[in-house]
Amino acid sequence: MARRTIEELRALVRAQVLALPPPVDLRERRSRARLLQELERLANPFDRLAGPVHVTASAIVVGPWGVLLHRHRRLGRWLQPGGHLEPGETPWEAARREAREETGLLLRPASTRPVHVDVHPGPLGHTHLDLRYRFRAAGREPRPGPGESREVAWFSWAAARAVADAGLLGALRVVGAEAAVRSGAPPGR
Repeated sequence: MARRTIEELRALVRAQVLALPPPVDLRERRSRARLLQELERLANPFDRLAGPVHVTASAIVVGPWGVLLHRHRRLGRWLQPGGHLEPGETPWEAARREAREETGLLLRPASTRPVHVDVHPGPLGHTHLDLRYRFRAAGREPRPGPGESREVAWFSWAAARAVADAGLLGALRVVGAEAAVRSGAPPGR
């Protein structure tokens, strides 16, 4: 992994967000606008220690068994794996690393470009500017790393939508629609 400067990361994220297809809903439209605004305002938007508002990254992990979610230890909700960036790490690299740590699965990236953006409250009064990336799981049985939530499970698309918060629901709509286009099946099957 090549270490990137804050300005390189800022330019990369800005370009990728501006190149995304139209937002899936009003929440994502507002999230993209907020993320772009904060990229310009914050001295280091990629460092969680620099302030309560920062970029995070997460993985929408899909496979023949559906969508992989884990029960967040602090929040107690079923969410996609993800977390904070390490210094010099791209959001895509952080999403892959965090998903590997939280699920124990080898993951194949669909792309190094985000599929969805969501701004939401995080633990400890933080605000997460979350970039979401799609990955395919290379295995079926999750084996979370030490210190990670032990509750990791495959959900059917319908079951994932039933437990999803509004932000995850938007990401599931995007990824489900992409999968349907590739397979020729109706979205979210």
